[in-house]
This record gives sequence, structure tokens and C-alpha cells, in this order.
Amino acid sequence: MSVAAVLVPALFAGLVAIGVTVAIERWGGVVGGLVGSLPTTIVPAAAGISVQLPPEAFADAMYAVPVGMLIDVGFLYLWRWVPPRLPAWGARGRLAATGGLALAAWGLLAGGAVVGMGAARTAGAPLVVAGVGTAAIMIVVGVLACLNRPPAPGGSRPVGMTTLLARGVLAAMAIGAAVAIAALGGDLAAGVASVFPAIFLTTMVSLWLSQGEAVPSGAVGPMMLGASSVAVYALIASATLPALGLIAGSAAAWVGAAGGVTIPAWLWMRR
Repeated sequence: MSVAAVLVPALFAGLVAIGVTVAIERWGGVVGGLVGSLPTTIVPAAAGISVQLPPEAFADAMYAVPVGMLIDVGFLYLWRWVPPRLPAWGARGRLAATGGLALAAWGLLAGGAVVGMGAARTAGAPLVVAGVGTAAIMIVVGVLACLNRPPAPGGSRPVGMTTLLARGVLAAMAIGAAVAIAALGGDLAAGVASVFPAIFLTTMVSLWLSQGEAVPSGAVGPMMLGASSVAVYALIASATLPALGLIAGSAAAWVGAAGGVTIPAWLWMRR
């Protein structure tokens, strides 16, 4: 396993992740939420995983990404569902409880998803069905979340440099771990790990601390809908990266995901 093959996508992912909090802070939860869920960290993650795996195993890893993103959608929804049901523990206490519950739920569901997809593959079931099916479910759930969303204001105070750096480091660690898992042969685990909600977690935490509960809560619906673009990116990349190479294949998948999901979602949300 090449160290550079892990570090390059990890560092790129960390830099990209830092910009998303700023987007939500400046443009509000609707536009910022959609921008923040564009295919970003999945681009270096998919490229790094493709270098480590043969085409068939890489395709299975990409088919696992929509399943992981559907779990991420549940992770995001908990940031809207949990806070109103908590006692008045103060901002930091409520934040700790919400984040802890969301992370615990993600870990349990992610582990179960990897085991379930592994069993399905052993039984001969095509994983592409699970990938396409969960991507479609994500779009429906995201639309429903946006229909009933709370206000999505922009932030009034800038996010501190410490939280921005912490966000980038966490995202870099998650992507680096996903590429390393792929190098060890764990294609399904790598696919799910590549979409560990590092961006979502650090977005929610940093905005909650600096702006209060309203800004991250308002961004949940648009982020849930926009996250579908990551699933679509992975499905397209499963074919384009082996066929076109890293640069052209990544570009084709990104354009397809942004044009097929993010831009239509943005136009719909404006209406």
C-alpha cells in the first residue's frame, strides 16, 4: 500500500471539507446545505479506492456508497428529530446528547449494512440493485424532509478557525481510513467508510456552537436531499473511472451527479 495513495485523497478531502461550513454560514441552510452535499470528499475517496482495487471489487465498493449515504441521511435527520425532545440541558449538553446518539446509530447501522451486503453477495445477489434502490430512496426521503423543513437562516457569526481545522482533520482521517481499508481488500467496508459523516458531523457541531441550533437544523433537509448526489456520483463512477481513468472518469461522474441531482434540487428549492 502506497502512503501517497492514502495521504493525497485524505489531504484533499480535508481541504474541501473546510469550505462547506463557510458555505452554509454565508448562504444559509438551503443553498449552503445543497452546496455542502455536492460530491466532494467522495471524489478523492473513489479515486483512491479505485487505485487499490480491481474493477469488479471497485464497483462493489461504489455500490456500497449509496447504502452508506442512506445511513448518513438518517444521521442527519436525528439532528432535527432529537433536539426538540431533549430536556433543557444547555447548548453544550444538548449538542453532546444529539451528536452521541447520532454517531451511535450510524455505527450500528453501518456495521449491519456491511455484514448484510457481504451476505447478499455471497448468496449471489447483485449489489448494483442495492445501490440503485437506496439512491432512489434517498431522493424520496430528501424531498419529504424539505417539504416540512424549519427555517434555514444564514449564520450571523463566523465559524472559528479551530472548528474549521478540526472539521478538515476529521474528514481527512475518514477518507484516509477508507482508502487504507480498500488497500487491505475490504471493498464493502471501504465504500461505507468513504461516506462516514465527517462533513455532516463537523458542520452540525461547529454551526451549533457558533450560530445556535437554528442554522444547522434548517440545513438538515437540503443536505439530506443534496446527499443523493454523492450516491449518484458513486454509481456513475463505478463505470466511468475504470473506463475513462481517474481524471476524466471523476469529472464525468461529478458532472452527472451535480447535473442530475444538485442543480434540479436547487431549482426546486428556490421555488
